[in-house]
Amino acid sequence: MSPNKFSEDRGGSPPNHFRHTPLQIIHVAANFMRIWSIYSMYRYFSQTGASVVLFLFTCLAPASILFLILQKPWKGRPLSNAQVVPSIINGAITALYLVLWGKGLKSCGPVRAILAEYSGAVLGVLSAVLYGRRGHLWKKIGGLIAMLASFYLLSEGWATATYSPFYILFRTDLSPFYISCYKLNRNLPWEDRDDSEAHTEPVLGLRPMLVPISAGILSALRRVIARRISIKNQLKRRLHALTIASATCFMFPIAMWDIIIGSPSSSSGKLPFSAWAFLSTIFFGNIVIFYADSIAEERLHMVFSSPRHLMAAGACIIIMEIVYKMDFSLTGFVICCLILGFGIYEATSLEHNRKDSIRNSDLSSGEFDNQIQMSSLPT
Repeated sequence: MSPNKFSEDRGGSPPNHFRHTPLQIIHVAANFMRIWSIYSMYRYFSQTGASVVLFLFTCLAPASILFLILQKPWKGRPLSNAQVVPSIINGAITALYLVLWGKGLKSCGPVRAILAEYSGAVLGVLSAVLYGRRGHLWKKIGGLIAMLASFYLLSEGWATATYSPFYILFRTDLSPFYISCYKLNRNLPWEDRDDSEAHTEPVLGLRPMLVPISAGILSALRRVIARRISIKNQLKRRLHALTIASATCFMFPIAMWDIIIGSPSSSSGKLPFSAWAFLSTIFFGNIVIFYADSIAEERLHMVFSSPRHLMAAGACIIIMEIVYKMDFSLTGFVICCLILGFGIYEATSLEHNRKDSIRNSDLSSGEFDNQIQMSSLPT
């Protein structure tokens, strides 16, 4: 290869970076709308005490219909049993993930529930234990410890203004003055939130955090299964429509049982209606975020459990915490995100090396798009 070719390659990298800028903007905007829908869902649960399972089912059912209409999995090349059966099993995993994640959102709050979704990076530690090199094993174990430390700090309320040690440290010298100003500020006319919203989040402990953490691991597992059974992108979307339809079918008896028995938080099976909570969860929480994450994985080579994805989600969380006037500590939240991001990076160190080698060897031949769909976990 001539030296001119190398110079052309070096000169062509900045345009490629700028060419991906619109896709990055779309991905960040889709994640912002999804996180907005999560906060509206949490506010809906807090104000109405509605059933989590019934709400998620009523949002998942129309989303599955829209997925089937958009993807039409019955058209095109017939799907084999080796693809349909894992998709149905993946639907059961998706239904269990949604139930656990919804319970975690209602009990732990949006910050802990969203960050707990990144606990799926522990599958990288599992792959290192089973099939990884011993030299990289300690890095992944160190990443796992960092992730657990981050979740522990979140469970102890470091991301809240009430229990953050940095918040108390910064206010010790001015505590009497600040407390009086804080009480006065909460009674200002422009503070239009209700008494139900003006509460402080309690210290949960690590045990309640196990529910959203388990949901995050299940979410990562369903992504791994989806990549293993669908290498091509179009086939992946068709199988995802089957997965969501299967998840709806698996969640239907749970929702019906919840209506008959009644949830502990509500005495009746009635579900109060909130247009924005339902519509935002259907479109932004299920449909738009799937296509945005698919574009980010195919074109930007950015998977969900990655520090880059966490950084974008963290910025959206900060905006939502300020807009919704939640009990929030910016310093504690940033520290928890930094520790979690470091843990995710170390837990997925082998995947970073593999992606870098593939990108450097032959990025233009399209081999990276085929190999990025594969996971290091066994079939």
